[in-house]
Amino acid sequence: MNWLTNYVRPRINSMLGRRDVPENLWIKCPETGEMVFHKDLEQNKWVIPASGYHMKMPAKARLADLFDEGEYEALPQPKVAQDPLKFRDSKKYADRLKDSRTKTEQEDTIVAGVGTVQGLKLVAVVHEFNFMGGSLGIAAGEAIIKAFERAIAEKCPLVMFPASGGARMQEGILSLMQLPRTTVVVNMLKEAGLPYIVVLTNPTTGGVTASYAMLGDLHMAEPGAEICFAGKRVIEQTIREKLPEGFQTSEYLLEHGMVDMVVKRHDIPETLARVLKIMTKKPANTDHGAVAVVDAARAASA
Repeated sequence: MNWLTNYVRPRINSMLGRRDVPENLWIKCPETGEMVFHKDLEQNKWVIPASGYHMKMPAKARLADLFDEGEYEALPQPKVAQDPLKFRDSKKYADRLKDSRTKTEQEDTIVAGVGTVQGLKLVAVVHEFNFMGGSLGIAAGEAIIKAFERAIAEKCPLVMFPASGGARMQEGILSLMQLPRTTVVVNMLKEAGLPYIVVLTNPTTGGVTASYAMLGDLHMAEPGAEICFAGKRVIEQTIREKLPEGFQTSEYLLEHGMVDMVVKRHDIPETLARVLKIMTKKPANTDHGAVAVVDAARAASA
């Protein structure tokens, strides 16, 4: 019998108490490998301070950061059919939904809110990537439609923050039907003469890119975001050629005309406010050297 292991150590642990250390206290930068304390990362809006790498930002945190004083009215999640196809792969779809709801404390991937950004009223819609990869299903499609309808009723702009792997395969054709449904409601907003701006975040792919994510009057993108329909590896395996460095990133798409501007996360609320005030013909402060932003907004609203 080992006296130190079996008696002394348990006695010391019982006196001092066992401390549970939370997971993910330190976050590793995907670019440089630098370790960043999670509180520092959160305070810097989930942007690595040294490298400037934009990590994925929780949907509710993004809404709080966007709106003035972090205050907004959260739009309710519409009630829809759950697991209509009774889908099962290695795990039941119903169980996957339950796990994601526990992890994110959300009903589904879409979070939407109404508030003001520098005094300008707008509706914001955000994908939560941690909920099944931000995939588009019936609930997400219905939430997006309700948000657009609210913007039309309020006569205010809508800003979309997609972050998604695409359509949700567990809902099959019912998921794909959300592409034309959301496209119709985008056109309804435009017919009402209201601006629609998309802020592309990492990643924006698949069916989401093939529908409402690329139908904005103006497209911003966060630095380094992957924006595509099919992934780089899939394309390379199909055409059997090596793609250019940085292919499908925000900067590459800006250079080739698919994105209007690349904006750092810290500058998004101010940039959105300036652009939307111009598009809605309201007084805008343009004394921050934002000539390129103004020109792009005017061109988009023409």
